[in-house]
Amino acid sequence: MKDLALTRRTLLAGASATSLLSLLPGPALAAGGAGVLNVIAFPEPPTLFIGLDQNGSTQTVAGKIYESLLTYDFDFTPRPSLAKSWEISPDGRTYTFKLQENAKWHDGKPFTADDVVFTTKEFLMEVHPRARVIFENCETIEALDPHTVRFALKKPFAPFLMAFEMSTAPMIPAHLYKGTNYRTNPNNAKPIGTGPFKLAEWQKGSFIRLVRNPDYHGEGEPHLDEMYFHILPDAGSRALALEQGRVQQTQFQDLEPFDVQRLASLPNIQLITKGYEFYAPVARIEFNTRVKPFDDKRFRQAVNYALDRKAILDTIFFSQGRVATGPLNSKTRFYDADVTRYAFDLEKAKALLDDMGLKPGANGVRTQVKFLRLPWGESWARFAEYVKQSLAKVGIAVEIESADPAGWTSRYANWDFQMTSNYPYQFGDPALGVARFFVSSNIRKGVAYSNNTGYTNPRVDELFAAGASALSDAERQKAYSEVQKILTDEVPMAWLVEVDFPTLIDKRFTDTVVSAIGVNETYRRARKVG
Repeated sequence: MKDLALTRRTLLAGASATSLLSLLPGPALAAGGAGVLNVIAFPEPPTLFIGLDQNGSTQTVAGKIYESLLTYDFDFTPRPSLAKSWEISPDGRTYTFKLQENAKWHDGKPFTADDVVFTTKEFLMEVHPRARVIFENCETIEALDPHTVRFALKKPFAPFLMAFEMSTAPMIPAHLYKGTNYRTNPNNAKPIGTGPFKLAEWQKGSFIRLVRNPDYHGEGEPHLDEMYFHILPDAGSRALALEQGRVQQTQFQDLEPFDVQRLASLPNIQLITKGYEFYAPVARIEFNTRVKPFDDKRFRQAVNYALDRKAILDTIFFSQGRVATGPLNSKTRFYDADVTRYAFDLEKAKALLDDMGLKPGANGVRTQVKFLRLPWGESWARFAEYVKQSLAKVGIAVEIESADPAGWTSRYANWDFQMTSNYPYQFGDPALGVARFFVSSNIRKGVAYSNNTGYTNPRVDELFAAGASALSDAERQKAYSEVQKILTDEVPMAWLVEVDFPTLIDKRFTDTVVSAIGVNETYRRARKVG
């Protein structure tokens, strides 16, 4: 692995500036002046309509176009966005939001409480995997006047105020979507939000250009005039683009892990590790528990024993994270380390397969399975190869299947996989980012990032419901501790690494990472100072 990295760095060092410039769109070459920020977008978003697709790359770009009612400090304290203030009743069942009175959609129509009601009561309940779990707790959602909306809950839902982050509850224009087929609405291709930037141009495979929204509700904001998101599929090109100043920002896994520290040492670049608190992902393998042999807990446990988590952390993620122990990231509230753990043990894996009756044939193969590889860069390609090699040692032959981001999302959403890798976000609370993958009510074919494994356990359903509605943290911890113990025993997934992400950005830009959702923020405050 190190030899490969060294070879790649050597090749990049010899690459010509001319060859790099050919990878960037013409307009961006003249976009280095005041008020223009060039960012990498990797992979290319399948869509910018955040209402239907919450892929990571979609969130990063669409976060400048769409907004929700709130945003959150690094410690998860709620802050105003489309809501300027809010009140919570003493019994924790009624939430009343006062909305910004001068907010407009990008087509000039006013943003009102009717948009909030439509978004949370109709749109998100039909198409959004996380929002359904949240807003089904509401008894009523009503507009009290054009700029006041009230949510009345059936019973307390402890993390409700955390539900109004942009990708969880993006506000959708009712005047464009109400009464339509949300999935085929033509406006999906020309996003209309309330955010500080508007879509100006999208040259597929090349770049996305956003321009300043002159009617933005934030006084004097945004400060940037344009943002370019460059589609650079090759990891070497992305690294060289930053190194030569053709782009000024990377995020998430834009860079190969072995390149991060080298590029962070450049005199004009700063490394920011804040801004991912809301996400706290756990890299994992998800099993389709509907299909053999993954319908047998023993097979899933065998796969868990056959994977060396420390080796994955060190050689695939270059120690940028921690070994995972279960479904909750240790940075997430209510994490419990006292769970069933799977040390690297090939003999235990083989014994479980033997117990299933999966004996090795003459060629040493017990069974064959397919692994749908995550198309989010070379690290995931290496990860898939590692899984293939590791499982071969216990007699499981793995066929790696490839797909582009749109194809992967479609296959994942429609349960067309045996196992796949993933690292979805946790959104600050188990009720928001974790429960959706395990509760039986969220098994929804066609909806990605829901319970796509098909896992069902009535006790797990009860515990997630109890954890969400309990009023005290002690009661919530009790429920979530038990659910973590059950899930790590039944392992509908193999949890492997708690991933930490770096953001590298040109020092001339400030106020970019200002909240717990980091680079997915609106960038309303971002500015160029040098």
